[in-house]
Amino acid sequence: MIDVAPTVLDAAGLTEPKFVHGVQQTPMQGVSMRYAFDDATAAERHETQYFEMFGNRGIYHKGWTAVTRHKTPWLLVGEQAPAFDDDVWELYDTGVDWTQFKDLAAEEPERLHELQRLFLIAAARNNVLPLDDRVIERILSEVAGRLTLIQGNRQRLFGGMGRLTESSVVSIKNKSHAVTAEIVVPEGGAQGVIIAQGGSIGGWALYVVDGRLRYCYNLLGVQRFYVGSDREITAGTRQVRMEFAYDGPGLGKGGTVTLHLDGQQVGEGLVAATAAMVFSADDTCDVGKEGGALVAEDYPTPNAFNGEVHWVEIDVGEAAEDADHLLDPDELLRVAMARQ
Repeated sequence: MIDVAPTVLDAAGLTEPKFVHGVQQTPMQGVSMRYAFDDATAAERHETQYFEMFGNRGIYHKGWTAVTRHKTPWLLVGEQAPAFDDDVWELYDTGVDWTQFKDLAAEEPERLHELQRLFLIAAARNNVLPLDDRVIERILSEVAGRLTLIQGNRQRLFGGMGRLTESSVVSIKNKSHAVTAEIVVPEGGAQGVIIAQGGSIGGWALYVVDGRLRYCYNLLGVQRFYVGSDREITAGTRQVRMEFAYDGPGLGKGGTVTLHLDGQQVGEGLVAATAAMVFSADDTCDVGKEGGALVAEDYPTPNAFNGEVHWVEIDVGEAAEDADHLLDPDELLRVAMARQ
């Protein structure tokens, strides 16, 4: 994969950028494949490549591959992984055995040791060491020791914002929270996504279908929980709100969802369980529409909101219980009249 960008730049006649938006870039480590475009028999120039994920390691060097399976990456809890020194390495000659069928580790121990040494050199050079086979702990920034981008318990987003990574949005996990939005509903009724975070394998969304407010909680792609309102949203500037009363303490508990329109409750439902750690590795948060994989299965098509989303505020913990700073229905009416 690291060869793709150098190849594209090479084919386009572009030099590798040293700075992007004023930020110095880490040098690309791949090798352009352009040399092989006109010569399929050309000798490979990317001769060595390491691999590591949650303690699973591999090294490729001049046609030979050494690999070891340390643990199952998608098992977040419960698996007892061995000590790194106890992992069993396998050796394959991919020049003649590209399916990696015949393990040659017992027949060529010296070659295996040479490749293991190359892995350690590459791992040290690329900041892989020290090896870390934790899963949940590495996902949570506050446990892993990474910088948490968003501090506090309140965040306001605005219409048109999108592709926001999960780490750049205040976390709603394992706690009570509320999502409030000021929207402008056109004549003829509202349709579309107000805000969505995550995607088809996990996340949540606040949206409108046939003029009625909807909420979907997608539990890791396994089950979706839907809550809908019992009345249509009339035209004009309106405030919609979703409140999630968490059933904690503890991780991954469910909760009660209530939907509100201009301060009045218009819907209620239950979510049996929630994602405790992460929604998705690559799906993002979008305001006014959802791109990529979709949280809910009943969005209108296209799913962009057909009115305006002025802002969306996410409040967590105690902040979710305090809605005094938000516009009340009478103030909403005054603002709407002033804008007209």
